[in-house]
Amino acid sequence: MAYDFLGLVNEVNRRLNEVELTSANFATATGFYAHAKDAVNASIRYINQSEFEWPFNHSTNSVTLVAGTTRYAFPADAQTINFNTFRIQRNSLLGNDTVKLHVISYEEYLDKYVSQEYDSNTTGTGVPTMVFNTPELTFGLTPEPDEAYTLTYEYFTFPSDLSAYDDTPTIPVRFKHVIVDGAMHYAYLFRGNSQDAMLAKQKLDEGLKQMTTLLINRFSNVRSYMIPQNTGGGGRIGFARLPLGS
Repeated sequence: MAYDFLGLVNEVNRRLNEVELTSANFATATGFYAHAKDAVNASIRYINQSEFEWPFNHSTNSVTLVAGTTRYAFPADAQTINFNTFRIQRNSLLGNDTVKLHVISYEEYLDKYVSQEYDSNTTGTGVPTMVFNTPELTFGLTPEPDEAYTLTYEYFTFPSDLSAYDDTPTIPVRFKHVIVDGAMHYAYLFRGNSQDAMLAKQKLDEGLKQMTTLLINRFSNVRSYMIPQNTGGGGRIGFARLPLGS
């Protein structure tokens, strides 16, 4: 069975002994079949909302800056922005090197640099070196850019709902069973079967814990420098497992 919207919906249909949909009648499905489509999307949304930074939703955005413009909008699909990844790309034509931007607070920007948005002269412009998060869905740069520099940063998306029969989730195929368990929860609720809905919800949450362990709580092997005692039996230097970034 293909790993796409149609395949996921039909897995729900099979579990409930319903007739499977085809690519021809998928778009016009009604009744329970329309709900099965909604259930799959609801399950995917639940998974995507359970963690802000799933690796499979990681994305990179590049923006061509506008001279004299301080603030820029976040991407429409942004869930979280990693402000520690903002950098200006090197451009030989503009004569600038790659610069990683320093993060400052919005309050610090207002205290020290906000006049750049109101001054008509260009003495305070140049290659941006700092970035700040605003109270709205925008970010700002200082100094204000004086050229069309290329700004790059990384963020985590919140994917759109599946629509066409061959749409594919961003969630890796090895976690397909978690999507289906979640869809079964919503399908059972639709049918008024609260007991099976609760069991499906438990399976969904167990699957989410496994996903978090595999994809979020990552570890690296770190050599231990403990000096073993020489007991004549041949000591061994062990390895400790520490979280990344420790």
